[in-house]
Amino acid sequence: MPILSSTYSPPHLFKNGHFSTIWSGVYRTVQGINQFRERLILDDGDFMDLDWSFTSNGTSRKLIVLLHGLEGNAQRPYITGTAKYFNQRGYDACAVNFRSCSGVTNLLYQSYHSGVTNDLAEIFRHISTKKYNIVVAKGFSLGGNVLLKYLGEERQHPSIIKAAVGVSVPCDLYGSMIKLHQWYNLPYAIRFRKNLIDKLRLKQSSFPDYISDELLEKIETLRDFDELYTSKAHGFDNALDYYTKCSSLSVLHNINIPTLILNAANDSFLSSSCYPISIAKEHKTLFLETTEYGGHVGFYDIQNTYYNEKRSFHFVEEIAGLSAE
Repeated sequence: MPILSSTYSPPHLFKNGHFSTIWSGVYRTVQGINQFRERLILDDGDFMDLDWSFTSNGTSRKLIVLLHGLEGNAQRPYITGTAKYFNQRGYDACAVNFRSCSGVTNLLYQSYHSGVTNDLAEIFRHISTKKYNIVVAKGFSLGGNVLLKYLGEERQHPSIIKAAVGVSVPCDLYGSMIKLHQWYNLPYAIRFRKNLIDKLRLKQSSFPDYISDELLEKIETLRDFDELYTSKAHGFDNALDYYTKCSSLSVLHNINIPTLILNAANDSFLSSSCYPISIAKEHKTLFLETTEYGGHVGFYDIQNTYYNEKRSFHFVEEIAGLSAE
């Protein structure tokens, strides 16, 4: 049954999905949070940077792990806003920077993508060596898909992971890709493409046999990027194979911990297939909340505390039952 009703109703301007998306991504700032960086060396010799923030007393055994979206990082306001909100309520926070997203180019030809769950598994194994006995995770957009795919895969998951939240999740990557190529999403697509190509140029001197000027000139769309780089660098046949194998939609039914998907109906990045209504209706622990408003990773609310932050905390504490632990 877990289809949740929503009461989210922002001020008038923020009922426009594009306004909500742009405001939250470009103009929002979050003050009063201190992050401390840890570099995690991965099994393949590469690294990921983790940015930690802590409760005021520093004794918490609860942790929230945060995963950013495409071309984001651990300093984006949607990450620091959630970290601050949970820090103030008894949770430490570990904000993950995917490979090449921490301001430093990663070492390998491969980077990150929408289904890179092995990296997430290494992060959770690392966290399992620390003091925490309750871990919740929250992923935004691409990071939300990574998180849900990881939880749905048939692999060993640390028992300390108690609950999860995905915000603005493109559960069907192919459907989301089609939406991103529509004319009304052109400004976002152009910005994503520029950032992704800029990162490839930084790698070019280290991998000249793989990244040529000719290849870069061929990348005119986000799908071209996935066809010519993402799929080739990460062992997929082509872009379609990547979208198919990395979409969390096909494994949502396997998730066995309380998990909330919070997607806005006016999110221009998401296709109808990114709202798994039928799966949630038949699922015992997968909850779906579709707000009328919110845009893509928007969810503006008053006093600079956004709806997704308050909703996430309520979900893990009350619906997942962690307030009693």
